[in-house]
Amino acid sequence: MTSPLTPSVWDNAAADALYGISKWGAGYFAISDKGNLCVTPDVSKPHMQIDFASVIEDIQSQHIQFPVVVRFHDVLRAQVVQLNQAFNHCIQEADYNGAYRGVYPVKVNQMREVVEEIVDAGKDYHYGLEAGSKAELLTVLAYNTTADALTILNGYKDDEFVQLAFLAQKIGRKVLIVVEKFSELKSIVRIAKELGEQPMIGLRAKMSVKGRGKWEGSGGDRAKFGLTIAEIINAGKYLAQENMGDCLKLLHFHIGSQLTDIRAVKDAINEGALIYAELRHLGFNLEYVDIGGGLGIDYDGTKSTNDSSRNYSIDEYVADVVYGMKEVCDLEKVPHPTLVSESGRAITAHHSCVITEIMGEIRPDSAQVDLTVGADEHVLLTNMRELASSLESATNLQEVFNDASQYKEQANSAFKLRVIGLTELAQVETLYWQIMQQLQQRYTGAEFVPEEIQALAFDLSSQYLCNFSIFQSAADTWAIDQILPVVPLTRLNEVPTVNCSLVDITCDSDGKIDQFAVGREISNVLPMHPLRDNEKYHLGLFLTGAYQDVMGDMHNLFGRLNEVHIFSYDDDPQDFYIEEVVQGSSVENVLSVMQYNPHSMAIDVKRLIDKRVAQGQMNPREGVRWTDFYEDCLRGYTYLKTE
Repeated sequence: MTSPLTPSVWDNAAADALYGISKWGAGYFAISDKGNLCVTPDVSKPHMQIDFASVIEDIQSQHIQFPVVVRFHDVLRAQVVQLNQAFNHCIQEADYNGAYRGVYPVKVNQMREVVEEIVDAGKDYHYGLEAGSKAELLTVLAYNTTADALTILNGYKDDEFVQLAFLAQKIGRKVLIVVEKFSELKSIVRIAKELGEQPMIGLRAKMSVKGRGKWEGSGGDRAKFGLTIAEIINAGKYLAQENMGDCLKLLHFHIGSQLTDIRAVKDAINEGALIYAELRHLGFNLEYVDIGGGLGIDYDGTKSTNDSSRNYSIDEYVADVVYGMKEVCDLEKVPHPTLVSESGRAITAHHSCVITEIMGEIRPDSAQVDLTVGADEHVLLTNMRELASSLESATNLQEVFNDASQYKEQANSAFKLRVIGLTELAQVETLYWQIMQQLQQRYTGAEFVPEEIQALAFDLSSQYLCNFSIFQSAADTWAIDQILPVVPLTRLNEVPTVNCSLVDITCDSDGKIDQFAVGREISNVLPMHPLRDNEKYHLGLFLTGAYQDVMGDMHNLFGRLNEVHIFSYDDDPQDFYIEEVVQGSSVENVLSVMQYNPHSMAIDVKRLIDKRVAQGQMNPREGVRWTDFYEDCLRGYTYLKTE
């Protein structure tokens, strides 16, 4: 039966509309003529399409176990180029007198390969890096090697953090130390004088404007970071008193990640530009305005102000920043500053996805028992049996639903009171689910569907068991109800007839995904294809490159996933090659993190096995086999083997 969420006419356009691929895919993802999902890493070269079926085949041929993180490095590079070109084009079009010097905030994805690729892709644009901790600064110190690229330092700082900033300055980095609280300024001035250095200082303003979405608390009076207007004035006076007024080079503000509404961007730019202009009027020769992050991603494809969407394009965002800053500066007769943004989510989200294999299906009505009438059958079972047999001719379907629900509840109570046995309870449940299935079919296409019947779509839906951990690979879906696109990687030319939610292999009831973007709606089920015997079925979880790659925990001791890094290559028959494989966590890796000693554990287990051998309860060959098996498991992947 076709899912009620599925269009009646099925083709690639219908599949695209159902899963929203062209809406959230930013031009990178599409469906091939074979019905497989494909990625076009360079949208200017549409002939170069990488088929996910070929990627899966290549992964399997190299005996890489699923689940796997797949990184398309060309997509990452394309996003860097797109953002920088958008700013440079708009600056030229607007006759804006400043430049654009973006930075990538490494907290969004600190993976070395990601940072290296971004730095390399951004060389021609002097694209820099942002750090918010000492560990990130140590990383940036080594990797931000592009001439004239900025190094922006955010976050709370101690003396060691500030000293590292001066080390970066001494080795030629263009470092801007952003003051998050007033006491930091005194430390920066003191250390600068001790070292005889002239720092480049930025002040973060605590904005009155609030963003829209889950992170709107980044702005307003209760914001965690930033200086109030009074503190900004006092900071300027303090620097002037210390003969370091010329060190004040940057104004920074940030009103939240994943900004959903362009109006919040417009308001923030206007307020930030006015603060910048006033500081210029006070005699401080600021050169930079850092507008922070917040450039959103349309995760659900609705192009709306939903928490998982945005109602603007990158070009619209850039235009509002450039023209908004220019308008205020021209009115206030102050120079146009160099613009800095810290867009991490928009840079990294599209380049990475998780491929997982479906291990099985869980259905509430999967188990069926023999319904043969027995001797002395209880009246509750008889009533349910008669209700099922009369359903085809029934006209009051609501009454059938109510009666079936009542009989099921009464049967459960009767079992607890030992009035009926387990077999009769199983027969009642089998009949109940058969009735519910038929009711759902009878209501398909009806103009009015009662609320209880609508709920059957979820009650009767399947749960597809996925070989991965939500807490490791899609933490935001659990923590903040972030919607991430989920798409079958093959069979998209077939009608998906099974309504599903996803459950992972952790021993936690929260290990599930039951919120999906389906068309332009948010649904608790997603149409997928029925599983086939002896055929693998793979799903892709997309837009995971921002935060999801680095925020996962080790719930149930499931560790980091295997990774494959893919580059497009026109001369290859498949248009790609796997450039690198990064092994995920082994069991002994995650045990070591949790303070266990895997080597000692293996010795202890071997000692127990040797004891059984010595006692004659196990033969020596068997003992060796079990010892090797235990040690192999310690060295193995933390996820389920599917080969």
